[in-house]
Amino acid sequence: MASVLRSSLPISHRASISATTAPHIFGKFPALRRRSCDSKNQVVCQSSSGEVTFIEPPKSGPSKDDPDASLKIKLLSAVSGLNRGLAASEDDLRKADEAAKELEAAAGPVDLCADMDKLQGRWKLIYSSAFSSRTLGGSRPGPPTGRLLPITLGQVFQRIDVFSKDFDNIVELELGAPWPLPPVELTATLAHKFELIGSSGIKITFDKTTVKPTGNLSQLPALDVPRIPDALRPQSNTGSGEFEVTYLDSDTRITRGDRGELRVFVIA
Repeated sequence: MASVLRSSLPISHRASISATTAPHIFGKFPALRRRSCDSKNQVVCQSSSGEVTFIEPPKSGPSKDDPDASLKIKLLSAVSGLNRGLAASEDDLRKADEAAKELEAAAGPVDLCADMDKLQGRWKLIYSSAFSSRTLGGSRPGPPTGRLLPITLGQVFQRIDVFSKDFDNIVELELGAPWPLPPVELTATLAHKFELIGSSGIKITFDKTTVKPTGNLSQLPALDVPRIPDALRPQSNTGSGEFEVTYLDSDTRITRGDRGELRVFVIA
């Protein structure tokens, strides 16, 4: 654990870290925080850039309170460093899928009828196998990333309200602008309503898209993007989608989409 913590600190602070000095490190560096995941020895280190480093579980084995802890760490380690899947190779995709299947099998089927409250909150996407297609739409049509268009994908969140049945996909984007103009930062919110399908399935139906400038243009108001008429919408874009929640606990969620997408979320 000490080697991982040292890699997360500035060079000037890469001193030897032990179990007795770790609490002082967490107090001294607010970018490092301890998070309860039903495992007393699990630590999540978060930098100011939003990257997450997952410490390996203790050698003594997983906690009795969370028998899936080691498998969760294995999955999170497999998807870390892949830029949410945009940098994933075929081998990375395979390793992530295998790690997810191990955790899903160990935890057993998800029953959202009994655990609906665990969906509540704001979830951060840390991996999507669909992003390996190099488009923001994943396996669905979407603008390409990279050099063709000056679009940089920021953080992606899902905000779920189990009472109002609101299901919002929130995407942070940066659009390139001609020199010497600075890039335009904005947040796009794709609002949906959701309903349960069976014990672990979810169907979302698109409502509207709202774009809000951020950064230097944050004083500008949000704008509702006009919806494409149904007659003009491509058949591949029906405005709705379905996916299955294959793993769910208080801070980690795995879903598999209707086109085979594997997505991993952590509570934000």
